[in-house]
Amino acid sequence: MSTQGSGLFIAFEGGDGAGKSTQAARLAEALESRGLTVLRTREPGGTAIGEKLRSLVLDHGHGHIDAHTEALIFAASRAAHATQVIRPALERGEIVLTDRYIDSSVAYQGAGRNLGTDAVRSLNEWATSGLQPHLTILLDVDPAVGRQRRTAGDAAEDRLESEADEFHGRIREAFLGLARSRPDAYLVLPARLPVGDLAAQILERVDALLAVSPVAPAGAVSSLGARGGGNP
Repeated sequence: MSTQGSGLFIAFEGGDGAGKSTQAARLAEALESRGLTVLRTREPGGTAIGEKLRSLVLDHGHGHIDAHTEALIFAASRAAHATQVIRPALERGEIVLTDRYIDSSVAYQGAGRNLGTDAVRSLNEWATSGLQPHLTILLDVDPAVGRQRRTAGDAAEDRLESEADEFHGRIREAFLGLARSRPDAYLVLPARLPVGDLAAQILERVDALLAVSPVAPAGAVSSLGARGGGNP
């Protein structure tokens, strides 16, 4: 695992509708209350070019986007994100919370689009120069439940959210497989648990990390495109 600086890098992963952005916000609030500097960000996005790429790949109306092009767009956004946002924040000793990272591409494009998980992982490790989270928090959600959550309000589903449950089922299994392969680097929680219970378990695990690698208190939370949703 390649990380940089004295900060802490945490990724939130899971299928659409798992509640990643909600839990990232709860964790940021808890850490901020202790005087820690937290950067919340998201993928695709987090940078000016990343937000444009996000719109291109997730919004309807841009015509057909084949699987290889889709994977490369996500990797390009992630390359800018890692270089321009995540690494500098870690060098400053901040705690970085990202809504999606490499695992999302491995799951969505590698498994969901059948491009191959090894190929997609290699592409993204190259794009990020091997930058990996200290901890990945996986919120496991049944595809049908995720769809119910996504469609409960007035917001329309994006290109990837609107894919069939079979597609989302492959993604779920890929996420769980990634967690099984490196259990020490993951915290897997069922998304069906109450929001407060999930937040408490996440904070407990992060506290254990901070006890081993403490981060010095600094300023307040900053946010770059912290709204969740969509795919990687």
